[in-house]
Amino acid sequence: MKTTKPQPSPTPPSSTQLPLTHTLTLSWVSAPPSAALFTPATITHAYKPKCSFRTQATVNPSLSPTTAAAAADPPHNSHDQELLTLLRERKTEEAWIIYIQCSHLPSPTCLSRLVSQLSYQNTHQSLTRAQSIIQRLRHERQLHRLDANCLGLLAVAAAKAGHTLYAASVVKSMLKSGYLPHVKAWSAVVSRLAASGDDGPSQALKMFSSVLRRVRRIADPEVIADSKPDTAAYNAVLNACANLGDTKKFLQLFDEMPEFGCEPDVLTYNVMIKLCARADRKDLLVFVLERILEKQIPLCMTTLHSLVAAYVGFGDMVTAEKMLQAMREGRRDLCSVLRDTSLENPTRNKNENDVFEKLLPNSINSGSNEPPLLPKPYAPNSRMYTTLMKGYMKGGRVNDTVRMLEAMLHQEDSASHPDHVTYTTVVSALVKVGSMDRARQVLAEMTRVRVPANRITYNILLKGYCQQLQIDKAKELMREMTDDAGIEPDVISYNTLIDGCILVDDSAGALGYFNEMRARGIAPTKISYTTLMKAFAMSGQPKLAHKVFDEMLNDPRVKVDLVAWNMLVEGYCRLGMVEEAKKIVQRMKENGFYPNVSTYGSLANGIGVARKPGEALLLWNEIKERCGMGKEGEGEVCNSSSTIPPLKPDEGLLDTLADICVRAAFFKKALEIVVCMEENGIPPNKTKYTRIYVEMHSRMFTSKHASKARQDRRSERKRAAEAFKFWLGLPNSYYGSEWRLEPVDDEDCASTR
Repeated sequence: MKTTKPQPSPTPPSSTQLPLTHTLTLSWVSAPPSAALFTPATITHAYKPKCSFRTQATVNPSLSPTTAAAAADPPHNSHDQELLTLLRERKTEEAWIIYIQCSHLPSPTCLSRLVSQLSYQNTHQSLTRAQSIIQRLRHERQLHRLDANCLGLLAVAAAKAGHTLYAASVVKSMLKSGYLPHVKAWSAVVSRLAASGDDGPSQALKMFSSVLRRVRRIADPEVIADSKPDTAAYNAVLNACANLGDTKKFLQLFDEMPEFGCEPDVLTYNVMIKLCARADRKDLLVFVLERILEKQIPLCMTTLHSLVAAYVGFGDMVTAEKMLQAMREGRRDLCSVLRDTSLENPTRNKNENDVFEKLLPNSINSGSNEPPLLPKPYAPNSRMYTTLMKGYMKGGRVNDTVRMLEAMLHQEDSASHPDHVTYTTVVSALVKVGSMDRARQVLAEMTRVRVPANRITYNILLKGYCQQLQIDKAKELMREMTDDAGIEPDVISYNTLIDGCILVDDSAGALGYFNEMRARGIAPTKISYTTLMKAFAMSGQPKLAHKVFDEMLNDPRVKVDLVAWNMLVEGYCRLGMVEEAKKIVQRMKENGFYPNVSTYGSLANGIGVARKPGEALLLWNEIKERCGMGKEGEGEVCNSSSTIPPLKPDEGLLDTLADICVRAAFFKKALEIVVCMEENGIPPNKTKYTRIYVEMHSRMFTSKHASKARQDRRSERKRAAEAFKFWLGLPNSYYGSEWRLEPVDDEDCASTR
């Protein structure tokens, strides 16, 4: 992919569509900058920061976001003076026009103020412009002209807009440049990373640690006053720990909070509820609620909703129903109602118990204490009822989901009436069981009661039509969504339609929707890329899938994952192009990705298509090493590098390899694979292997005219065949006196190539 350095311009460049031909040409909606700082593709909502940011000693913390930059050098020429005047008058558009007309870089004051005000506007165009300034300064090695205030505002705006990777790169650049970002800036990025997928929570922990190290190095409390972590920052990083299920790190950070004068609040304990759920400690949920009451922290409905969601997540619908019923009755002894669940306490390891005993000391000897009462009765709201409905939906209880909706309609409390989330849950339940007509009726009911459906509702219906191969109805719904409801589709909408096209073997349609998505200025996600790769791989066009993969590699807004690599391998293997697939696997390893069961399964299928059984032997040796089936005396060590994760093969992979080995008369290896299958609890398909042996090898070794030398050479193979026949239960001459599994001879591998 060819990219160009983005030049400052009033409007971002337009995109080029992908042609619906076998020649794939991909292009950016707007040319992305470098991998470190890149242009976001869409802005979801605006955010206006209310606090100022500062560097260690260059920015006055009392200045507002639009005036803090004035503390730097004054302008030196008429252009800078005009630019500064416009910025002071908040005429950002006119100031931008003056900036792009300047042949030289404006003064640090003007640049910092311009970036601040563009970030403050928080629109797609304004952020693109701010980032073009950053890119220009990076190219000219003049990033030092910007102060911490404007960079912090840019990071917050990007984070709130959902461009987490870009926001993180801004904060990292600030730290690398010696700036100490404001806590509101870096904690916003940590919060977004903690809630994102992939390695987001891990990156959140790393960023928090980086900032904390720099804060602790500075002895002057005045300098770090606005950068040291607050309770909100700790809540963000604790959420990352909870998402990872890292109880020890959670405890460590929780204990560090008093060092910076931070006290746990109700959100801290809400995150602790999530940690208990991740750690499979349903018995401790009630003690989190009791801890909040004991510390006299103001209780909020979010805490009670988190408890309901946790019980629903455990599949304990009975306790969730009891909790909601107690709240409906206005009871304050909710802790007593929930105490019964704590009696079911499975055995835990000592280290984990130690962690939770420190986090929740009230859980120790709880039987001797009376459970506290709620400060007042709390009535359940629509959010709690909707969460309960999601539990019914997950359990396949569609009728209960619909009945819950009807019951909510008759509630006297308006806070318990169904909202768009409630109706969307019912739609999702009906779509899940394939009842699309009833789902459309619910959509019509939403219009009648004036509860507008949102994009999520339509995306669920789109997915339902695509799963039922009703692509025409999905296209019609898409038009209704945009034209009638006035709702713009998002990347999920297009990903769903692309996947639907794949289900009906329409790769051209999938490419068309990919083009349309980019023409609308919607940035593809990794799911978009891998889904399009799947379209080409399934239609026998691996080279086009490879081109999409290369575009994905060059897109700094997404991270290539193992799914993308596997899809590329699958594309080549479906055509039996084993050598090309092996090159991809080697490249994958060089990039730090280790093949998994899906990778090996694709390779095994490709070897079968290519009829290269010798490759199956090499593949099996690698799999055997990953599975820990080393030679005698190797113990549990499966490979020479402890960094390579172990592998647990599945039935499809082992059955394919065994099938290849039996057909190629590699009976020793076939028996090794059978042993592996039995060790992993996979029943071998003896019927199939017996049929293959009888059809292909029943007359093997029956020639009476073979020379003595030839008979000696094939004696070991004959013994292996007899052993395999013995395992199958066929007539044989094998008695097992001297049989042992050994590595295949090198000449056996060579003879099959």
